[in-house]
Amino acid sequence: MSQQEWLSKDFYKILGVSQDASAAEIKKAYRKKAKELHPDRHPGDAAAEERFKEVGEAYSILSDAEQRKQYDAIRAMGAGGARFASGPGGAAGGGFEDLFGAFTGGGFGGGAGGVNIEDLMGMFGGGGFGGGQGRAGFSPNGGFGRQAPQKGADVSASVKLSFRDAVLGTEVSFSAGGRNITTRIPAGVHDGQKIRLRGKGQASANGGAPGDLMLTAKVAPHPLYTMDGINLRVNVPVTAAEAAFGTTISVPLIDGSNVKLKVPAGTPSGRTLRAKGKGVRAKKGTGDLLVTLTIALPDTLSETAERALRDFAEATSEFDPRADFAENATR
Repeated sequence: MSQQEWLSKDFYKILGVSQDASAAEIKKAYRKKAKELHPDRHPGDAAAEERFKEVGEAYSILSDAEQRKQYDAIRAMGAGGARFASGPGGAAGGGFEDLFGAFTGGGFGGGAGGVNIEDLMGMFGGGGFGGGQGRAGFSPNGGFGRQAPQKGADVSASVKLSFRDAVLGTEVSFSAGGRNITTRIPAGVHDGQKIRLRGKGQASANGGAPGDLMLTAKVAPHPLYTMDGINLRVNVPVTAAEAAFGTTISVPLIDGSNVKLKVPAGTPSGRTLRAKGKGVRAKKGTGDLLVTLTIALPDTLSETAERALRDFAEATSEFDPRADFAENATR
């Protein structure tokens, strides 16, 4: 919407608030109106849909402090009879004399209430009709000057990552907003995490800074590993004998290396061992590898193994692993 169109629309009236309403009051009014007029509540009602758009339009202007200043200033000028037509008579039936009349109540004459022509020209572009950066428009500080450059719009995109790339970090290339972009993904990115790439959004329409790109990471699950903050977790099976007598196991890591961990004798299933510094190497620190041990039994037993297991069961028959289970269950 052009700023000249603002003259014909009373955004305060559309939202049902006073001209001196606070930002909180404007936001509250917008939410109420938007909820009442939402297309889902009025299917097929073109009038309600148009009012819903007007409410959104009004809020977009009044919720932006800078645009609200411009709107208020332009509305004030419009109320004084200013015309923005070009040439004698113009489309609106007025010309430059109407504009001067808005300031002086007369024409170019001096005297009481008169306007100094140099002062007035200074309002058009900060010192005359010359060029300069920025787009000509109404200045919220008073008069007609260059509109401040506006930042370009932000854009969104997503990128798919393997679990390994998410843990170690990687370089990715993708398309967004009609551009091909290559960027570095830092180590330790989680599924659903958003990464802001400053200056990678849409270009500004009037010489301002470009917008940002909000990149959402979609991380594929790993068959063994999961991320817990900057720590890595993995379940590792051990035999009953290894848990009972103790052993040293080798755990393969995401980067292709291995870490050795000592399993103490008498380790129960479910115990977690920690390998310091073997987690994610992120900018905020290095995590650990948390290895949870689970006791695995063979699917079938040979006669020798079955006989040995029965001997073991008989020799440990006095051991009751569920001795306190019933008591704890009723707590």
